[in-house]
Amino acid sequence: MRENYALELRYTHFPLHPETPAAGLTLEELFAGRGIDMAAMHAQMLQRMTEEGLPYGERTQTFNSRLAQELATWAAGQPQGDRIHDALYRAYFVEGLNLGKLEVLLEIVDRLGLSRAEARDVLQSRTYQQAVDVQWQRCRALGITGVPTFVVGQRALVGAQPYAALEQLILDVDQ
Repeated sequence: MRENYALELRYTHFPLHPETPAAGLTLEELFAGRGIDMAAMHAQMLQRMTEEGLPYGERTQTFNSRLAQELATWAAGQPQGDRIHDALYRAYFVEGLNLGKLEVLLEIVDRLGLSRAEARDVLQSRTYQQAVDVQWQRCRALGITGVPTFVVGQRALVGAQPYAALEQLILDVDQ
């Protein structure tokens, strides 16, 4: 998308299920009482990801992503740090790893060639806690209720979307 349009891409972290405990929850626990067909939901996401050429595993749990958000905020200021988003996606949605665990996040940092010692310090001291709080507040102010949400100008598109839908969002704003 960035190759075809002059876009400034800015990630803003969102508090999706911030109440999730450190050990995580099964998806059945997360969606209990909502009448969600888990197999159909997985099949729909797998189809969307396959159409877009993205890997996708059969995730059975959800984890608290707060520490991962703080890590990503730190990584944004590091050389090659923008790669953290793809690495976190793969760890969570493909490998099913618990992004709330310090050691898991440090392994991701290692894979990317970022400073493990600096990342450990940032996460243990919660250096970026306030910065993520500000991002969460921005999401609330914009009325964002789900992820991903793509915001262009005053328009938004919620959920995993095909390229054509994202392109139309950009084109509609330019008119």
